[in-house]
Amino acid sequence: MNAPTAMDIHQILEYLPHRYPILLVDRVLEIVPGERIVALKNVSMNEPFFPGHYPHHPVMPGVLIVEAMAQTAAILSFRKMDGKPETDAVYYFVGIDGARFKRPVMPGDQLIIEITILGNKRGMWKFAGKARVDGQLACEAELICTMRKLEKPEQPEQ
Repeated sequence: MNAPTAMDIHQILEYLPHRYPILLVDRVLEIVPGERIVALKNVSMNEPFFPGHYPHHPVMPGVLIVEAMAQTAAILSFRKMDGKPETDAVYYFVGIDGARFKRPVMPGDQLIIEITILGNKRGMWKFAGKARVDGQLACEAELICTMRKLEKPEQPEQ
């Protein structure tokens, strides 16, 4: 059995190509490579989406909660493969099934994201994800993701 480990933001940046303002994982609290991961997103009033969503009642957009889940899943899959992403590859969503939003996520909340691997076939990863605030379910979904190599643009002959 793999021993659970944690990751700080510097280690996370080695596994995710995302940067501000779209990096949505602040810390990995626990990871059992090949099985599950628990991560944390501190939700701050300084997030760039709050002035427009909604000015009178700021709520984290559901699509960004799902994106935080996908970023957490990407870390788990790279750790399972025992490698880090290459600069010529991108980790894409292929599908989101059964997404349900149960409570709003607001400034000051700590979003705890738990992802479990359901399977991996032909480079397609399927995950079960849950995001909670104060122990209450905020969002759940099944995520399907894959990694694709970026095509290099042809260089003009000189």
